[in-house]
Amino acid sequence: MHTQSVDSPPRTPPHGPALRWAGALALCSVLLLALVAGRWHPLMTLDGDIAETTHRWAVAESGLTHGFRILTDWVWDPWTMRILCAAAVLWLLWRHAARWTALWLALTTALATVLQQGLKAAVDRSRPVWTDPVDSAQYAAFPSGHAMTATVVCGVLLYLLHHYGVGRQLWRTAVSVAVVSVVGVGLTRVWLGVHWASDVIGGWLLGAALVALAVALHRRRFPGRPSDATD
Repeated sequence: MHTQSVDSPPRTPPHGPALRWAGALALCSVLLLALVAGRWHPLMTLDGDIAETTHRWAVAESGLTHGFRILTDWVWDPWTMRILCAAAVLWLLWRHAARWTALWLALTTALATVLQQGLKAAVDRSRPVWTDPVDSAQYAAFPSGHAMTATVVCGVLLYLLHHYGVGRQLWRTAVSVAVVSVVGVGLTRVWLGVHWASDVIGGWLLGAALVALAVALHRRRFPGRPSDATD
C-alpha cells in the first residue's frame, strides 16, 4: 500500500479552492447587501448618476434599445436560462445516467431562484422611475434576477463542460458565450432603466458565490473526472 512521504506537503482537497471562493464572494455580497439596505449615500448617488446617464442614451438610441430589449426579454431571460438548465438535466440523465449530478444542477438552479426572490422581498428596493420609460419590470430591484440567473446557469454549465472534459474548441466557445451573456444581460438591465448598477453587481456576486459553493459540493463528492467516480 502506498504511503505518503512525511516530507510531502499535504494534498489540498479538490473542493478547497472553490469553497474559499464561495466564502470570499459571499462576504462581498453581504457587504453590498448591507450598503444597499442601509441606503449608503455615496452608493445611492453613484447608482443615480449611472442610471440617469444610461437612460438618456437609451432614449436617444431607440434602435439599440430595441435590440437590447429582445436580448434581455428572450435570449437572456431567466426562464430561457432555466429551460437551458432543464435541457442539461435531461442530457445528464440520458447521456451519462448521472442522477446525482442532474439533481445537483436542478437544485442549484432552484436555490438561485428562491434566494433572489427572498432577497428581493427582504430588501424591497424600488426600481428606477422614469417619465419616459423604455422598458418595464416587476418585483423589487435588488438583486437583479436576470444577472444572478445568468451567472448561476452559465457558471454551473461551464463547470459541467470542464468536468466532462469537452474539446478545446467547444470549451473556448462556451466560455465566450457565457462571458458575453453574463456581462451583456447585466449591462442591458441598467441600459433599459429597470435596475440600478448595484442591483446587477449584487446579482453577479450572489450568483458567483452560489456557483462556487455548488462546485465545492460537487467536487467533494466527485474529486476526479466521471471515469474516476460513480454518479
